[in-house]
Amino acid sequence: MRNTSKDGTDPSQLFDDTSTASGVQPAGFPGQGVGAMGYPGQTLLSDPMSNMAMAYGSSLASQGKDLVDKNLDRFLPISKLKYYFAVDTVYVGKKLGLLVFPYMHQNWEVSYQQDTPVAPRFDINAPDLYIPAMGFITYILVSGLALGTQNRFTPEILGMQASSALVWLIMEVLAVLLSLYLVTVNTDLTTIDLVAFSGYKYVGMIVGVVAGLLFGRTGYYLTLLWCCISIFIFMIRTLRLKLLSEAAAQGVLVHGARNQLRMYLTMSIAAAQPIFMYWLTYHLVG
Repeated sequence: MRNTSKDGTDPSQLFDDTSTASGVQPAGFPGQGVGAMGYPGQTLLSDPMSNMAMAYGSSLASQGKDLVDKNLDRFLPISKLKYYFAVDTVYVGKKLGLLVFPYMHQNWEVSYQQDTPVAPRFDINAPDLYIPAMGFITYILVSGLALGTQNRFTPEILGMQASSALVWLIMEVLAVLLSLYLVTVNTDLTTIDLVAFSGYKYVGMIVGVVAGLLFGRTGYYLTLLWCCISIFIFMIRTLRLKLLSEAAAQGVLVHGARNQLRMYLTMSIAAAQPIFMYWLTYHLVG
């Protein structure tokens, strides 16, 4: 062994090798090795104050969620909306046929089960929002098609068409609600029911515009006239069970100023549908 020092170390080595030293602690960290330090999040999770803060935060989040759900259900009843979209293909087909040809239908009463109306897919007389919603969207698409065939299509005009139809629908529902309040009618009609009944006219509007695209103005006017008469009869036979008294709804002549007001209101709501149908479609047929 050449060139070795007395302590057995290599003279060319600049620093002492302390990797194999046992029992030596790093300076400044007494009593803390790797095992004592553990993982960084272990101390946080084992801290009682941190656990209390996490529990308090979870409680606040749960209370906030309940508060939001409660207020949201007050202004936008999600649970009730699910009822109006409980439809199937058979119901949609029968309902569309009833809207276009309501003359042979006899029973117009809504079925109930334990004081609760059954879902629309089980009763053709129950109002729904699926057909009005899809009818509104289809009406906008058909309007764009009609404008495109006349070289009048622009995104701005289509947007105006959609916003105009929506504004007229809102104004119609608000006018009916105000009329019901002024006449003091005790009815189980809700605002969603009125939106559904007012939205059924889009079916006749679509049929009229499509007929106008295929057969010209003559086909448009004849088809729209048929659909206007159909929706008028549909609204009369449906709303009379909701607005008129029980005897008057069955066809019995009932005298009284209040009952006459209800009858006029029913006729007005039904007569407004053909007016809106013509107003929103006549400019789409060239």
